Amino acid sequence: MQVTFAATLFDEWSRWGLLDVVLCPGSRSTPLALAAVANPSLKVHVRIDERSAGFFALGRALMTRSPVAVVVTSGTAAAELHACVAEADLARVPLIIITADRPPELQGVGAPQTINQRHLFGTMVRDFLDAGVPTYESADQWRGHAQRLWQRARTGPVHLNTPFREPLVGRALALPEALAPLPEEVEHEHPPLDLSGQRVLCVVGAGVTNEIVSICQARHWVVAGDATAQGTLPHVDPLLRSDHFATVMRPDVVVRIGGIPASKFLATRVGEWNVRTIGLEFNGPIADPDRVIGEIHQGLPDDPFNEVGDREYFDAWVAASKRVQEELATRTEWDEIALARSVTAFANDHQVPLVVGSSMPVRDIEWWAPARTSATFSNRGANGIDGVVSTALGVASQGRAIGFIGDVTFLHDVSALVDGLGEHGGSCALVVSDNGGGGIFSFLPQAGSLGEQQFEKLFGTPRHHNIVKVAQSFGHTAELATTQSELQAALARALAAPGLCVIVTPMPSRNANVTAHETLNSKVCELAQALA
Repeated sequence: MQVTFAATLFDEWSRWGLLDVVLCPGSRSTPLALAAVANPSLKVHVRIDERSAGFFALGRALMTRSPVAVVVTSGTAAAELHACVAEADLARVPLIIITADRPPELQGVGAPQTINQRHLFGTMVRDFLDAGVPTYESADQWRGHAQRLWQRARTGPVHLNTPFREPLVGRALALPEALAPLPEEVEHEHPPLDLSGQRVLCVVGAGVTNEIVSICQARHWVVAGDATAQGTLPHVDPLLRSDHFATVMRPDVVVRIGGIPASKFLATRVGEWNVRTIGLEFNGPIADPDRVIGEIHQGLPDDPFNEVGDREYFDAWVAASKRVQEELATRTEWDEIALARSVTAFANDHQVPLVVGSSMPVRDIEWWAPARTSATFSNRGANGIDGVVSTALGVASQGRAIGFIGDVTFLHDVSALVDGLGEHGGSCALVVSDNGGGGIFSFLPQAGSLGEQQFEKLFGTPRHHNIVKVAQSFGHTAELATTQSELQAALARALAAPGLCVIVTPMPSRNANVTAHETLNSKVCELAQALA
């Protein structure tokens, strides 16, 4: 009966598009495991680390834009998913979290691998359901439970807790009959915005598609985006570091869609300008940590040729961005800025999905790289370094992807290397920017207010592992790339072969990186003074 219950869930979900199930070994989850592998419509990815499994599933969901199921056993295995659920919640990534559990008679009596799993993820999930121990009497509810969870998972994670009694091994019996289809989603109405002739700066972030960006640009809105947004105007952050440029290029209206970019300068300027700021919501609450949004409209702009913004303002921004691009093209240094630009250019040229790590990689791509034309992903919900290697592997599974991360991020998720891409294959080139520690902290006040030894111990946290040997010890290909040409050749080799290839790129010191950013920002400010 328990395997029949699990088989019904997967049968119902596969009817509505479920493709991937990420499964961690465990005894109490046996009915779910047996049902998943018996369904020919599903790709089952087995991973031994629950935390890695959750972020691998997140990567698959980002790539497929469809819910992915994660199955784990009871106890701390369920708790290991907390970080990925937090990320999926804030980034609105569709996940179906299924935690096996002990039955009621084993709760609260000291049974092993038993914790309170009810509402384990609190308000981070769109829905929680404890279906109880499956019985014949409850069979007519199973498909309804599955449909309810599928519908709620379209905008973020849901949690199904499933208590099972022994015996746990069995074969599925006849499944309950299928139910009527889910009702069609109601399309959002388009906001009646008349911004004709106005200087519009549109700030977009995670969750915004290339199509949305194109519509906004067709309206002659200047679109500034985070690292994941395709086709947005490059180099907005360094340009806005110029007080003169920010004053002259003050918009009449700011439109906000999706998540927030990493640029604090952009956020500061929006606050300083104090102009009409509009939020457009299309798949959940809009991010507004600075509380600058004065009005909110539901839906997205449509009919790009009906209301067109100030063309002169739009062209001035484009010209300024191109001038920065020309300046960047003259640089000969091989550093973190050049690395971000090189990785992005390769992903664009070969149309390979790019997964960007937090801290410096996401900022350098947002600020210094050319506009992204390939699909670009980053865990920008909670903005942590948790599980980024696993996310990159999830995106690459059954296809190709490039990951771009720092050395600390790599070591933080080293357990992802245990299973790599798994049995369903794919090619993943994981570029590791090795600057000997946490580079982002060198840009923060801690670097100037603490002694060097204390700063290094608490924040720089250098680790002296040989990353090439670490990757090779797990059976993966790995190599060093010390120049741009070596990197380009390594990326080509990695993506032409199956499996994971770790490409370690030694970088100048973290202090040298701060100096490089300061020097380039000063140069751009000089350019901006002349441009505006």
